[in-house]
Amino acid sequence: MTQEYRDLSEAKELSILLAGFGGQGILFAGKLVAYAGLLDGREVSWLPSYGPEMRGGTANCSVCLSDSPIGSPLVTDPDVLVAFNRPSYDSFIDKVKPGGLVLVDKSMIDVCPLRADIRFEGIEATRLAEDNELSGLGNVVAVGKLLQLTGFSTVPQVEIAIEKSVSAKHIDLLEFNKQALALGFAHQSEADCAR
Repeated sequence: MTQEYRDLSEAKELSILLAGFGGQGILFAGKLVAYAGLLDGREVSWLPSYGPEMRGGTANCSVCLSDSPIGSPLVTDPDVLVAFNRPSYDSFIDKVKPGGLVLVDKSMIDVCPLRADIRFEGIEATRLAEDNELSGLGNVVAVGKLLQLTGFSTVPQVEIAIEKSVSAKHIDLLEFNKQALALGFAHQSEADCAR
């Protein structure tokens, strides 16, 4: 029997939770998604949450994109979970709405889905970034894959979001971020988990 999943590309409201360790660029990835939604003229909320440690502690980011006003910026039952490490996956997997999507960085998480009622996708975002001389941009590779899977915006809009979000201090990384986005967007999924 084939499992039916919701088509998130036509969703009038999309709640996304991105989670991982501090230093993995979780908040920046969420900012790109939110900024693209803003450029698309949607209602947007972006709510970062992180532990007292800047690097190595927990970090997550709630992003809501909607065609109508957003009641709460806090995402407690996401349509989409993007997990960058195993503790985040374990913490939030049970909160994803049935029929939702879980995207994991397979470079950091060696796991198969714990639930049969969700769509599970993996991308070795960290390794792909490193293999393509884009070290530290696994977060943007994952945003590219998220864009491919959900159609939350378009590549040109997310590229503009990158231009608006990369600080002047890191302007030399602008094109690398765009390359990382394209790398994730072009990635073809492989069925590597047996149900």
